[in-house]
Amino acid sequence: MSIELQLKNKVLEALQQMYGQVVDPESIQIQKTRKDFVGDYTLVVFPLLKISKKPPEQTATEIGEYIKKNIDDISEFNVIKGFLNLTLNNNFWLSFLNSVGQKKDYGYIINKEKPNIVLVEYSSPNTNKPLHLGHIRNNLLGYSVAKIIASQGDKVIKVNLVNDRGIHICKSMLAWQKWGNGITPEKAGKKGDHLVGDFYVKFDQEYKKQIDELIQKGISEEEAKKNAPLIIEAQEMLRKWEAKDETTIGLWKEMNSWVLKGFDITYKNLGIDFDKIYFESDTYKLGKEIVLKGIEKGVFLKKDDGSVWVDLTEEGLDQKLLLRADGTSVYITQDIGTAHQRFADFNADELIYVVGNEQNYHFQVLKLIMNKLGYSFSEYLFHLSYGMVELPEGKMKSREGTVVDADDLMDEMIHTAEEMSKELGKLDEYSEAERIQINRTIGLGALKYFILKVDPKKNMTFDPKESIDFNGNTGPFIQYTYARIVSLTKKAQARNSITPNKIKTDITATNKELQLIKQIHSYPEILFDASETLSPAIVANFVYDLAKEYNQFYHDHPILNEVDENISLFRLFLSQQIGKIIQSGMNLLGIDVPERM
Repeated sequence: MSIELQLKNKVLEALQQMYGQVVDPESIQIQKTRKDFVGDYTLVVFPLLKISKKPPEQTATEIGEYIKKNIDDISEFNVIKGFLNLTLNNNFWLSFLNSVGQKKDYGYIINKEKPNIVLVEYSSPNTNKPLHLGHIRNNLLGYSVAKIIASQGDKVIKVNLVNDRGIHICKSMLAWQKWGNGITPEKAGKKGDHLVGDFYVKFDQEYKKQIDELIQKGISEEEAKKNAPLIIEAQEMLRKWEAKDETTIGLWKEMNSWVLKGFDITYKNLGIDFDKIYFESDTYKLGKEIVLKGIEKGVFLKKDDGSVWVDLTEEGLDQKLLLRADGTSVYITQDIGTAHQRFADFNADELIYVVGNEQNYHFQVLKLIMNKLGYSFSEYLFHLSYGMVELPEGKMKSREGTVVDADDLMDEMIHTAEEMSKELGKLDEYSEAERIQINRTIGLGALKYFILKVDPKKNMTFDPKESIDFNGNTGPFIQYTYARIVSLTKKAQARNSITPNKIKTDITATNKELQLIKQIHSYPEILFDASETLSPAIVANFVYDLAKEYNQFYHDHPILNEVDENISLFRLFLSQQIGKIIQSGMNLLGIDVPERM
C-alpha cells in the first residue's frame, strides 16, 4: 500500500474515531508538501471542518496527533492554519530505498490488468526530400512518447505514414525527368533522399523563373502561379499517376525506393523505429471510397463541378474540400482512410498523431468528419500538437533548400562532441573504436536531450553549441553524472569487491540524502504525468534535477572515503539507485548513457 493511501485511510479512521463520522474518501485531500514548508505530505483540513465543528488549527492538530500515534513512519507534524504537514522518518525513506534496489524496472507498470492499445504516429515524411531538423523533433517526440506510454503498462504500436503521392512528389519526378540526365544515387554518390530533394529544389527554382516571366507579360501573380507550364505538367503527371500510367508509375516506384532507403539510414542513425509503416498511395483509395459513401449518406456535398465537400459551418468552421473536381484526393482524404484502416488493423483504443501545430485545423476537421461518418473511435483521435523548431539563424524552407538536413546535423553533433573531448582530454587513454562510440553517444545524446527537454507545445530554437555543453541542463551533463556513478561502483569493487544490495535502516540520513531519496520516490509519478500529458520534457527535466542534486551531494559527502562503513555503503547504494533512475529516464528519451566519458 502506498504511503499516500495509508495516510488517507488513517485520516478516515481518525474522523470516525474522534468525530463519529464516516466521510467520502474523495473529500480527503492529501498532497505533497510545498518546498517552502517543513513536511512530506500535507492534509488540507478545510473540507473537514463541518465534521469536526472545530477551528482549522485545532482540527489539524487533533488529526495530526492521531496519525502520529497510529503510524510509526510519521516522525512529526506541524500545523499552518488549515494545513496539516506530516513528516516521514528516516526509517521509512531508507526502507523505501531498499525496496527500489530490489526492483528491476522501478517506476514502470508491469502486467497492467487492462492495457490500452495505443497507436502513436510520427515521422510522416514526404518522399520528395530528406528529413530535416523539424522531422528530428517529430521523430524524437513520437518515439519517446511511445516509450513513456509503454512504461505505464499499455501496448504501444509505433506507426509511420509515408506521404508518397501527390503534387509535391510529382514536382521532384518532373524535375528529374527534365534535368536529371539519368542520374542515380549510386552515380551521384549521394543518399537517395538527398538526391531527390535536390530535384525538388530545382523544380521550385525553375517554377519561380516561369512565374516571373509571366508576371512581366502582365499576368497577375495568382494567375501566373496557376498557369506556369511546370505546374501544369506536374498536375498532369499526378493525373497520369492516379490513372496508373505505366511510365509514370515506374519512375515513381524507382525514385521512392531511393528516398525510402535514405530514410532507413537516417532512422537507424537517430535510433528510432516503427512497428508498422503505412503508405499514402495505399490508403488514399480507401479514403476516396469512404468519402463517396459519405455522399450517399448525405454527410458530404458534391458540387456541380464534381468536387466533394463537407460543411462544418454548424461546428463554427467552414466548408472543407475532400475530393477535387478532377477526382484527385487531398490530404484529409487519405487521413480518413488511414484512420479507418488503423482501427480495423489493431482494434486500437487511441490514436495519437504527432504533428506540428500548423496542422491544428486539419486534425480538428478530421475528428469532426470521422464523427459525422459515425465512427465511434473519433473521440479517441488525439493530435499531439508540437511547436516549430528553428535555428538561431531563423526559419527553414524546404523548397528553397535552406533546411538543416537531419543527417548533416547528426554528423555535426558527433563532430562537435569529438572536438570537445579532444579539448578536455577526456578520452585520450581510450582506443579509437571506443572514442568513436563515446563521441557518437555524447553528440546524439546532446541533440536528443536539448530537443526533448522543451515542452512539446512550445516553439524552440535549437542551438548546437549550447546543447553539447558539459555543464547545465544538457544531455552530456546527465551522461557524465551516470558515468561518474559507474566509475564510483567500479572503484568500490576494486577496493573490496563489496557492492551493497541492501542497507541498514537505522542510519541517520542527511537532508541532502533524504532529498535525493524523495526525488527517487517521485519517479513513478513523473512517468505517469509524462504519459498523461504526452510530454517527454517532464522526464527530461526530472532526470536533470536528479543529476544536479546528486552532483552537489557527491561534492559535499565522502562516499568511498567515509570512515563509517555503514554510511559509506549507504551512500554507494544511494548512488547506484540514482544511476539506475538516470539510465531509465534517459532510455525513455531514446538516449544512451555511456559507462565512461
